[in-house]
Amino acid sequence: MKIDMKIDTKIHTMSALKRRSLVRLAAASAAVVALPRYAFAQTAYRAEYKMSTVVPPAFAWGKGGEIFANIVRERTSGRINIKQYPGASLVQGDQTRELSAMRQGIIDVLCGAPVNWTGTARELGVFTLPFLFPDHKAWDAVMASDVVQKDYFDMVRKAGAEPLAVGETGYRQISNSKRPILKPDDLKGIKIRVVGSPMYGEIMSGMGANPTFMGWADAQPALASGAVDAQENPLEVFLAAKVHTLGQKFVTKWNYSNDILLFAIAAPVWQSWTPADQKIVREAGIDAARQQVVLVRTLFAQDVERVKALGVQVHVPTTEEMQLWQIATRRTYARWKVQTDAALLAKVEAVIEKSRKA
Repeated sequence: MKIDMKIDTKIHTMSALKRRSLVRLAAASAAVVALPRYAFAQTAYRAEYKMSTVVPPAFAWGKGGEIFANIVRERTSGRINIKQYPGASLVQGDQTRELSAMRQGIIDVLCGAPVNWTGTARELGVFTLPFLFPDHKAWDAVMASDVVQKDYFDMVRKAGAEPLAVGETGYRQISNSKRPILKPDDLKGIKIRVVGSPMYGEIMSGMGANPTFMGWADAQPALASGAVDAQENPLEVFLAAKVHTLGQKFVTKWNYSNDILLFAIAAPVWQSWTPADQKIVREAGIDAARQQVVLVRTLFAQDVERVKALGVQVHVPTTEEMQLWQIATRRTYARWKVQTDAALLAKVEAVIEKSRKA
């Protein structure tokens, strides 16, 4: 009888221990289930996140990417390590493929000009219409508009990326090896390299030029060999890339287009980060964009004199000459206003008009 009681007591004790273990296990499991999904993001963080830029940090554009990556790395204590791949090397130098490559998971972070991606998402080129921004005052007013930013950022999200901030690529100017370009007719017969934007191609062909689409890596040898006569880029790029050594003797500072520099994260990558890290990365993008714009503006203020010092002839159009350029591109403007986003452009135009009166 005593032996039976001891056996019963032992069995009861073992059962109680087992029940307590099961309760603890269930509680732990419940706690795991109750944790928000982002709690596991830490263990899923990659050792490296790939960022594409068309140019290296020697250019203001590439410098913006470098600043952004460094700020993120520092503020996240290395949890988010963004590595810059300049020269659009992740897409074999073809910057027009950056957005599609991001959608495929090849690129994690974009620091680039949406005009390059208009073949994939035409609406993202809304800020690049010819002579949209008459000056930096207008550009700043548009970028500071909450209404414009909300609409544009929604478009970026639909394209598959989380937008953080916008910097400035700079006003694009035209250079060539043939002759001074003082009026639209002077473009007739000029073979000009343009980025892969159908709209830029239409602007040039509408004035009688012969546009050819190619990435910047291919453009440089084409200019040097004379396969193309001209190119269009901010003068900061002209200076940093030493374009004058590629036979470019004449520059016209016509300020015909000024795209944004978009800092954005691939949507799946963004969703894998904790809300706290998302906040850090967004603020880093805003800070990097602000610094990058200051750099672009500083270079813009100096570019004419610096280009002239290289022995290049620079023409700055008068107000009357600028009106001729605007008239020559009016039809292209109207067509592409509809093809990008007419409603958003109407809001942009309203902000610009208000800035003129301020």
